[in-house]
Amino acid sequence: MKKIIGHLIRKEFIQLKRDPRLLPIVFIPPVIQLILLGYAANLDVKRLPLMVYDADKSSESRKVVELFSHNEYFNLIGYVEDLNDIDAEIDKGNVAMVLAVPSDFGEDLVSGRNTEVQLIVDGSESNSATAGLNYAVMILENHSRNILIERLIRQNKVSLIKRGISPEIRIRFNPELKSRNFMIPGILGLLLLLITMMLTSLAIVKEKEIGTIEQLIVSPIKSYELIIGKLTPFALIATIDIVLVLIVSYFVFAVPIRGNLFLLFALCFLFLLTTLGLGLFVSTISKNQQQAMVTAVFFVMMPMVFLSGFVFPIENMPTVIQVVTYLLPLRYFYTIIRGIFLKGVGIAALWDEALALLIFGLVILILSAVRFSKKLN
Repeated sequence: MKKIIGHLIRKEFIQLKRDPRLLPIVFIPPVIQLILLGYAANLDVKRLPLMVYDADKSSESRKVVELFSHNEYFNLIGYVEDLNDIDAEIDKGNVAMVLAVPSDFGEDLVSGRNTEVQLIVDGSESNSATAGLNYAVMILENHSRNILIERLIRQNKVSLIKRGISPEIRIRFNPELKSRNFMIPGILGLLLLLITMMLTSLAIVKEKEIGTIEQLIVSPIKSYELIIGKLTPFALIATIDIVLVLIVSYFVFAVPIRGNLFLLFALCFLFLLTTLGLGLFVSTISKNQQQAMVTAVFFVMMPMVFLSGFVFPIENMPTVIQVVTYLLPLRYFYTIIRGIFLKGVGIAALWDEALALLIFGLVILILSAVRFSKKLN
């Protein structure tokens, strides 16, 4: 049995080497995709283009404008002299936010009267708009607090300054709150799903197209030997891809890997049971490579990516959809991979996700193998 499986594995690698379409997508695209997604999939909002309408032009209004222009959140790109020009700038996409200071701003502020500024935001990109508003409100509240403190000092009411609640903030696991540290571990799961499932389904369907699968059927090879020989090369390829992703994540993006690497690889292999089984299943319901690719992308990958918590928080989804996500192996793998990368947790904290992955992997792989065997027979 070992000799037969060994020959099948060798055959798969030779076939992979000779295929000009499959070989380039094995190692190079995962690294390129990781680098591109690592830079592009960044939810941190900084350097938002800002314009200012200053109708007051006082020292107080200039202080507020300086607060917005001297930080990493906003990029002051210019001023508008007429409020009617604001809509045109927003329509062109030149600006994300406009800070409008009224003409009596400085006078009201000095006299102690309540005053306000207007924030006009382009809401077409809701994530940037929400983050920009939060930054702007924080800047204005801090400035307002500083003005109040100065007034209390002038009135010799220093004791009142110490009253109130001061939050002591401690951020664990991702102190800088970089979204890249959250996204890149997720990209590892996405790439494993893409590479192993696509390669497995396309390689088997290709044998159907060229007729070599019939030669394997009439040969004295048992079904399980054929399945092991078919899936093992792609598991080895996935292992190399995992190593490449870890190297790029650590040395290019400086994403911490706080957990145990051996545990990481072991749980990755549990996930591979699912992806290889899905690839095997797709091959049994597809007649050609185009059909296999469409089936894999639209009926397997897209639902998993959208509903697994890769980008969108599962907690924000409707209750019915949240229940559906428990049927997606990628959901459990994301909890595992982010826990090992960022939190450094061990199997004690991840045993339930690992058990779910093992069950999903075995069930999917066994069912797919049974269906594949029936197709061969």
